[in-house]
Amino acid sequence: MRSALLLAIPAGLLSSGVSPLSGFGMFWMAGAAAWAVVLYIRSQRPAWITVGAGARLGLVTGLLAGWLAFSVSGGWLFAERTVLHKANDIDSVYKIVIDAFEQKKNDAIAGMTAADAAEVRPSLARIETFLLSPEGHAGIWALSLTFNSMFLVLFAAGGGALGARLLARSRRPEI
Repeated sequence: MRSALLLAIPAGLLSSGVSPLSGFGMFWMAGAAAWAVVLYIRSQRPAWITVGAGARLGLVTGLLAGWLAFSVSGGWLFAERTVLHKANDIDSVYKIVIDAFEQKKNDAIAGMTAADAAEVRPSLARIETFLLSPEGHAGIWALSLTFNSMFLVLFAAGGGALGARLLARSRRPEI
Protein backbone atom coordinates (compact mmCIF):
# COMPACT_ATOMS: atom_id res chain seq x y z
CA MET A 1 0.00 0.00 0.00
CA ARG A 2 2.81 2.42 0.79
CA SER A 3 4.45 1.94 -2.59
CA ALA A 4 1.08 2.28 -4.34
CA LEU A 5 0.39 5.52 -2.49
CA LEU A 6 3.85 6.93 -3.08
CA LEU A 7 3.71 6.16 -6.79
CA ALA A 8 0.09 7.30 -7.15
CA ILE A 9 0.94 10.85 -6.07
CA PRO A 10 3.31 11.71 -8.94
CA ALA A 11 1.21 9.72 -11.43
CA GLY A 12 -1.93 11.60 -10.37
CA LEU A 13 -0.23 14.98 -10.53
CA LEU A 14 1.31 14.26 -13.93
CA SER A 15 -2.06 13.01 -15.24
CA SER A 16 -4.07 15.99 -13.99
CA GLY A 17 -5.20 18.78 -16.27
CA VAL A 18 -2.72 21.15 -14.61
CA SER A 19 0.33 19.25 -15.86
CA PRO A 20 1.67 20.06 -19.33
CA LEU A 21 2.43 16.34 -19.63
CA SER A 22 -1.15 15.22 -18.92
CA GLY A 23 -1.49 13.88 -22.46
CA PHE A 24 0.73 11.00 -21.43
CA GLY A 25 -1.47 10.17 -18.42
CA MET A 26 -2.12 6.61 -19.53
CA PHE A 27 1.62 5.93 -19.60
CA TRP A 28 2.16 7.57 -16.19
CA MET A 29 -0.56 5.40 -14.67
CA ALA A 30 0.54 2.15 -16.27
CA GLY A 31 4.16 2.86 -15.35
CA ALA A 32 3.33 3.74 -11.75
CA ALA A 33 1.26 0.56 -11.35
CA ALA A 34 3.98 -1.62 -12.89
CA TRP A 35 6.56 0.01 -10.64
CA ALA A 36 4.35 -0.65 -7.60
CA VAL A 37 4.29 -4.33 -8.60
CA VAL A 38 8.10 -4.31 -8.90
CA LEU A 39 8.43 -2.85 -5.41
CA TYR A 40 5.95 -5.40 -4.05
CA ILE A 41 7.81 -8.30 -5.68
CA ARG A 42 11.12 -7.12 -4.21
CA SER A 43 9.70 -7.44 -0.71
CA GLN A 44 8.41 -10.99 -1.25
CA ARG A 45 10.41 -14.12 -0.60
CA PRO A 46 10.16 -16.03 -2.87
CA ALA A 47 9.40 -13.33 -5.41
CA TRP A 48 6.15 -14.28 -7.17
CA ILE A 49 2.80 -12.67 -7.84
CA THR A 50 -0.23 -13.60 -9.88
CA VAL A 51 -1.52 -11.45 -12.72
CA GLY A 52 -4.74 -10.88 -10.78
CA ALA A 53 -2.85 -9.63 -7.74
CA GLY A 54 -0.82 -7.34 -9.99
CA ALA A 55 -4.02 -5.99 -11.50
CA ARG A 56 -5.45 -5.37 -8.03
CA LEU A 57 -2.29 -3.57 -6.97
CA GLY A 58 -2.50 -1.51 -10.16
CA LEU A 59 -6.17 -0.83 -9.46
CA VAL A 60 -5.37 0.54 -6.00
CA THR A 61 -2.60 2.69 -7.47
CA GLY A 62 -4.95 3.88 -10.22
CA LEU A 63 -7.81 4.67 -7.85
CA LEU A 64 -5.55 6.78 -5.66
CA ALA A 65 -3.94 8.53 -8.62
CA GLY A 66 -7.26 8.97 -10.45
CA TRP A 67 -8.82 10.54 -7.38
CA LEU A 68 -5.86 12.90 -7.10
CA ALA A 69 -5.98 13.81 -10.81
CA PHE A 70 -9.73 14.47 -10.57
CA SER A 71 -9.30 16.62 -7.46
CA VAL A 72 -6.38 18.65 -8.81
CA SER A 73 -8.06 19.21 -12.19
CA GLY A 74 -11.38 20.18 -10.61
CA GLY A 75 -9.69 22.46 -8.11
CA TRP A 76 -7.72 24.11 -10.90
CA LEU A 77 -10.88 24.69 -12.97
CA PHE A 78 -12.56 26.24 -9.93
CA ALA A 79 -9.54 28.45 -9.22
CA GLU A 80 -9.28 29.46 -12.86
CA ARG A 81 -12.94 30.48 -12.94
CA THR A 82 -13.23 32.22 -9.58
CA VAL A 83 -9.77 33.36 -8.46
CA LEU A 84 -8.03 34.00 -11.79
CA HIS A 85 -11.23 35.28 -13.47
CA LYS A 86 -10.69 33.25 -16.64
CA ALA A 87 -14.33 32.22 -17.01
CA ASN A 88 -14.44 33.54 -20.58
CA ASP A 89 -11.65 31.17 -21.63
CA ILE A 90 -13.43 28.17 -20.10
CA ASP A 91 -16.78 29.25 -21.54
CA SER A 92 -15.33 29.69 -25.04
CA VAL A 93 -14.24 26.04 -25.06
CA TYR A 94 -17.67 24.98 -23.83
CA LYS A 95 -19.34 27.18 -26.48
CA ILE A 96 -17.57 25.16 -29.19
CA VAL A 97 -19.14 21.97 -27.77
CA ILE A 98 -22.59 23.54 -27.63
CA ASP A 99 -22.27 24.83 -31.20
CA ALA A 100 -21.35 21.31 -32.36
CA PHE A 101 -24.43 19.96 -30.54
CA GLU A 102 -26.59 22.62 -32.20
CA GLN A 103 -25.23 21.70 -35.65
CA LYS A 104 -25.86 17.98 -35.12
CA LYS A 105 -29.34 18.73 -33.82
CA ASN A 106 -30.16 20.77 -36.92
CA ASP A 107 -28.74 18.07 -39.20
CA ALA A 108 -30.81 15.40 -37.46
CA ILE A 109 -34.01 17.45 -37.65
CA ALA A 110 -33.42 18.23 -41.33
CA GLY A 111 -33.36 14.50 -42.11
CA MET A 112 -36.70 13.82 -40.37
CA THR A 113 -40.26 14.06 -41.53
CA ALA A 114 -42.23 17.08 -40.33
CA ALA A 115 -44.25 15.00 -37.84
CA ASP A 116 -41.15 13.38 -36.34
CA ALA A 117 -39.34 16.72 -36.13
CA ALA A 118 -42.29 18.31 -34.32
CA GLU A 119 -42.25 15.43 -31.84
CA VAL A 120 -38.48 15.59 -31.19
CA ARG A 121 -37.99 19.38 -31.00
CA PRO A 122 -39.31 19.87 -27.43
CA SER A 123 -36.98 17.18 -26.06
CA LEU A 124 -33.97 18.59 -27.86
CA ALA A 125 -34.87 22.09 -26.66
CA ARG A 126 -34.94 20.86 -23.04
CA ILE A 127 -31.54 19.21 -23.47
CA GLU A 128 -30.10 22.35 -24.98
CA THR A 129 -31.56 24.50 -22.19
CA PHE A 130 -29.98 22.21 -19.62
CA LEU A 131 -26.61 22.26 -21.38
CA LEU A 132 -26.65 26.06 -21.46
CA SER A 133 -27.46 26.31 -17.75
CA PRO A 134 -24.70 26.64 -15.13
CA GLU A 135 -25.65 23.22 -13.76
CA GLY A 136 -25.32 21.64 -17.19
CA HIS A 137 -21.99 23.33 -17.76
CA ALA A 138 -20.65 22.08 -14.40
CA GLY A 139 -22.11 18.63 -15.04
CA ILE A 140 -20.37 18.30 -18.39
CA TRP A 141 -17.03 19.27 -16.86
CA ALA A 142 -17.53 16.86 -13.93
CA LEU A 143 -18.50 14.07 -16.34
CA SER A 144 -15.42 14.79 -18.43
CA LEU A 145 -13.13 14.64 -15.39
CA THR A 146 -14.82 11.44 -14.20
CA PHE A 147 -14.43 9.76 -17.59
CA ASN A 148 -10.76 10.76 -17.68
CA SER A 149 -10.17 9.34 -14.20
CA MET A 150 -11.91 6.05 -15.03
CA PHE A 151 -9.82 5.74 -18.19
CA LEU A 152 -6.66 6.27 -16.14
CA VAL A 153 -7.73 3.66 -13.55
CA LEU A 154 -8.18 1.08 -16.32
CA PHE A 155 -4.68 1.78 -17.62
CA ALA A 156 -3.27 1.46 -14.11
CA ALA A 157 -4.95 -1.92 -13.61
CA GLY A 158 -3.57 -3.04 -16.96
CA GLY A 159 -0.11 -1.77 -16.05
CA GLY A 160 -0.19 -3.69 -12.77
CA ALA A 161 -1.26 -6.89 -14.54
CA LEU A 162 1.38 -6.43 -17.21
CA GLY A 163 4.03 -5.74 -14.59
CA ALA A 164 3.09 -8.91 -12.74
CA ARG A 165 3.10 -10.93 -15.95
CA LEU A 166 6.47 -9.69 -17.16
CA LEU A 167 8.40 -9.39 -13.92
CA ALA A 168 7.25 -12.15 -11.62
CA ARG A 169 8.83 -15.54 -11.46
CA SER A 170 6.55 -18.50 -11.63
CA ARG A 171 5.69 -20.24 -8.38
CA ARG A 172 7.30 -23.60 -7.94
CA PRO A 173 5.02 -26.38 -6.73
CA GLU A 174 5.61 -27.46 -3.16
CA ILE A 175 6.60 -31.10 -2.62
